[in-house]
Amino acid sequence: MTAVAEHMTDQDFERLVAPYRRELYAHCYRMLGSAHDAEDLVQETYLRAWKGYDHFEGRSSLRTWLHRIATTACLTALDRRGRRPLPTGLGGPTDTPEAALAERADLPWLEPMPDVLGGPDDTVDPGAVVAARESVRLALIAALQYLPPRQRGVLILRDVLRFSAAEVARSLDISVPAVNSLLQRARAQLGRITPAEDTVPAPRSDQREKLDRYVAAFESYDIGALTELFTAEASFEMPPFATWVRGAGNIGRLIDTHCPAERPGDLAMVPTSANGQPAFGMYLRGEDGAYRAFGIHALTLVEQGISHCAVFFDTGLFRLFGLPAVHGAASS
Repeated sequence: MTAVAEHMTDQDFERLVAPYRRELYAHCYRMLGSAHDAEDLVQETYLRAWKGYDHFEGRSSLRTWLHRIATTACLTALDRRGRRPLPTGLGGPTDTPEAALAERADLPWLEPMPDVLGGPDDTVDPGAVVAARESVRLALIAALQYLPPRQRGVLILRDVLRFSAAEVARSLDISVPAVNSLLQRARAQLGRITPAEDTVPAPRSDQREKLDRYVAAFESYDIGALTELFTAEASFEMPPFATWVRGAGNIGRLIDTHCPAERPGDLAMVPTSANGQPAFGMYLRGEDGAYRAFGIHALTLVEQGISHCAVFFDTGLFRLFGLPAVHGAASS
């Protein structure tokens, strides 16, 4: 293996590890809860792998070896960082949507994951695609943030990536009994904090119709039409604001009060996808008529309507989603 590594070029190495990039990105995102940090940690993983490739003896698969490097890098990063919550994880909803929003710029908020970087490959088995989407949904990533880093790593490696207990033990340099103990505790805690899934996802054909109505309602700034799309118990949150609301009526009041749009045409919605779910890049029209990046909407749709919306106002996310900073000019 050392002799092979000595003659390997950067291009050879990139071709060797390229098939694992999306999977590694999703893994780092599950560990960190940050799209930006996941991008950085994938690059660090590749750098460490390139530097250490001459020591890779092939006793495990290349995939297992890369995930070991990525997990170690993520655990090191988590030693210096706190968990990333969503507003719904910090307290109850407000009953006064018209009140001033409580901004918490000091918190490292959970970020959405662009499917273009870490989403499942739709050419593989459909069952695997569904499982991959479930493993990165926002509610699960938010729940994982409550697990201690090592428990989080074991749970992801065993239950998501399906590595054996022995492989995980070698990756984390611990014993198999320790892996099993960490996994048992992680599963128990996750079961206590993961929201119950008591609604059925909307069929794909039904989703398209609801999403079209969602876009039309925002772009025409029709609060009534927008309110009708949410379920009675839907939640709406907007990091970096800790304030969030529950219920279609309260969502309409919140948007009507705090959205800077004033008239039809002030907003433009560009479709994308995040965490295996529908999403949109929202653009706000400026005085010069150009639509500039404003926020990323990540939606959860069920048979009854939209059950959850998280709007992320970090415009730095637009680059990761492959969305431009300026969408275009308004029509005259």
